[in-house]
Amino acid sequence: MTEFLDFLKESGFYNLRWGNVLLFGLGTLFILFAVLKKQEPYVLLPIGLGIIIGNLPLTGLVDFNQGTVQGSGIFGITFFYGLSFWNILPPLIFLGLGAMTDFGPIIANPKTMLLGAAAQLGIFVAFWSALAIGAWTSPDMFTLEEAGAIAVIGGADGPTTIFASAKLAPELLGITGVVAYSYMASVVFIQPPLMRLLTTKEERLIEMKQPREVSRLEKLIFPAGAMLLIILLVPEAAPLIAMFMIGNLFRESGVVPRLTDAASNEILNIATIFLMLTVGTQLSAERVFDVKTLAILGLGLLAFSCGTIGGLLFAKLMNVFVKDKVNPLIGSAGVSAVPMAARLSQVLGAEANPRNFLLPHAMGPNVAGVIGSAVVAGVFISILS
Repeated sequence: MTEFLDFLKESGFYNLRWGNVLLFGLGTLFILFAVLKKQEPYVLLPIGLGIIIGNLPLTGLVDFNQGTVQGSGIFGITFFYGLSFWNILPPLIFLGLGAMTDFGPIIANPKTMLLGAAAQLGIFVAFWSALAIGAWTSPDMFTLEEAGAIAVIGGADGPTTIFASAKLAPELLGITGVVAYSYMASVVFIQPPLMRLLTTKEERLIEMKQPREVSRLEKLIFPAGAMLLIILLVPEAAPLIAMFMIGNLFRESGVVPRLTDAASNEILNIATIFLMLTVGTQLSAERVFDVKTLAILGLGLLAFSCGTIGGLLFAKLMNVFVKDKVNPLIGSAGVSAVPMAARLSQVLGAEANPRNFLLPHAMGPNVAGVIGSAVVAGVFISILS
């Protein structure tokens, strides 16, 4: 009997806590959304599985002892080398994204880059709000580095948020990563009310001209020039920007189809598997049930909402000065949720005017938002780390 009790005490059942069980429910919810609703399955399914695995007691899967590899967990090793120490998984994701990106909409209508820049408003609102919370409650609530990591959630770009958190506040990486991806997956719920509230029916009816044809030479010059300019200006953004532009140059060169295919398929898929699972495993009960976590959830929603609002309002302001009017709905696509935010602009535009085809126009600020959030993250890392 004693041996049985000793065995039981060493089992996972005996060591389960109520917090672990609640997070099993959260992981299951993510999985159900992915499987039943088909909502961001490539993100929510592995994150949900990671949350469940990370809350199984005594597995050692998430443990990592830097001094010895023996007995270390696969997700602990992946976290340390893939994110915290080397931080290579987010740049690999950017390589794949670059190989799938078309810069044509930005090149055809450069002013849409301003909408992507305006949508970064959420990052700065979240940064100052995090510091304000610390000033009102406890000075130890959020450090400058933690505020910077939380702020990047406002760019609605999961890999960039993870990259910045790993550099600035590794202890928050699990929370910030899951919050960023959760809000990315919730674009369809968060953005439409704001888009309808801040635009008039007449503005939603605006039809935009078909973008001009962009030459192959322009598509080669743009990523090369942007890479040089941005990295020289913000060296800390180099891992993300360089890989993004390299992937795009593979695509636009037309001479390395196997490299383009590998970047956008095998490499991207493998990096996504390990990144999402590892981020999910970092969401343990000890980290989640904390006042900081609740504050980060609120700050993330505020940041994402303000980013959407910034893009919408700047598009309205732009219409005061430009001859060819911009449908303000494309301003909401300035957040980095590619291509979900751009699709929403199309859906709401067609809802108001069936002749509206806003998707190619919305992809301009959408892609600009990816670049913008990476640049802002680089600035934060440069200043704060």
